[in-house]
Amino acid sequence: MNIHEYQAKALLRSYGAPVSDGRAVLKAEDAKTAAGQMDGPLWVVKAQIHAGGRGKGHFKEADAGDKGGVRLTKSVEEAAQEAKKMLGRTLVTKQTGPAGKQVNRIYIEDGSGIETEMYLAILVDRQTSRISFVASTEGGMDIEEVAEKTPDLIHTFDVDPATGYQPFHGRGIAFALGLKGPQVKQCVALMGTLYKLFTDKDMEMLEINPLIVTDAGDLKCLDAKMGFDGNAIYRHADIASLRDETEEDPKELAASKYDLNYIALDGEIGCMVNGAGLAMATMDIIKLYGAEPANFLDVGGGATKEKVTEAFKIITSDPQVKGILVNIFGGIMRCDVIAEGVIAAVKEVGLKVPLVVRLEGTNVEKGKEIIRNSGLDVIAADDLKDGAEKIVKAVKG
Repeated sequence: MNIHEYQAKALLRSYGAPVSDGRAVLKAEDAKTAAGQMDGPLWVVKAQIHAGGRGKGHFKEADAGDKGGVRLTKSVEEAAQEAKKMLGRTLVTKQTGPAGKQVNRIYIEDGSGIETEMYLAILVDRQTSRISFVASTEGGMDIEEVAEKTPDLIHTFDVDPATGYQPFHGRGIAFALGLKGPQVKQCVALMGTLYKLFTDKDMEMLEINPLIVTDAGDLKCLDAKMGFDGNAIYRHADIASLRDETEEDPKELAASKYDLNYIALDGEIGCMVNGAGLAMATMDIIKLYGAEPANFLDVGGGATKEKVTEAFKIITSDPQVKGILVNIFGGIMRCDVIAEGVIAAVKEVGLKVPLVVRLEGTNVEKGKEIIRNSGLDVIAADDLKDGAEKIVKAVKG
């Protein structure tokens, strides 16, 4: 689960991390009042969407201006005007794709004098199974670009879970970033604060880009992105309350309500599979035969007829889907349950695209019989290879 910058800043502030004073604005008429509550002399107006690259992005609508989603202003009135220009418009960045995201929130904060920009992130390193700090002197840039062009400027510091964060981690980060004097002590304290916040709230990622040295020589978190472990949200009611469903894909949101593991992709073949490994293999073989998967969808090992029905409805609601491949290996999951769910869904929402079904495992013959006797135009497959070939052929004509 992701949250907005202004929400992340509030969390940082509650833990004592240095951030600028700011106000969130949801209505254009409140922008001037919000800006007037800060001292200035500079006000930064930031579009709030769950995507990076806002400053380098552009709005689809001409009347929103061409200054990107982060704008520096020099008066309360100018800040209010820029906020009004952005609210309700569609911001396109590298991370949103060409469709962009509608800006429903604006964050106005005090401007900061910047001496140096740096990059900092905390994340769970899957290779080491440890929490790691990632630091670079190249702040304000896309870290992917830095990794590609100058990987030697990225420094990683792993934290042993047996000891947790220690001051030497902070000193190592400070030296890697070229900090000096009192800044080293500030860095040691700030890294400890961020690590505590990360572990307390079961985060997956915390990114500060840029982390700055102000013109007064102090460290400050100028931007913040946070991602949380969805499996641990039940432990954090305060974090769950920050969820903005308007930022999520409607299909993924619907799937989460039925405990379905669904991720929308850009292809044309919808997939319904049980088991994450089988789902990955299914997507791979679809690509092998010349097509692209439209989604990752794992209905799980104990799915009910109702869950399968909802899963099928979610797939068919995607206008990009030109064909559907159901690939089930019944272990805990029974093939007859899948068949009943598919038939129920087809009868409810209709079937306007080719459907290939491959069933194997528990109650497979019963499942195949249900589909054969349904009277529906369903293409049967003997195995995964056969299923992939048939659905790609049906879609490609």
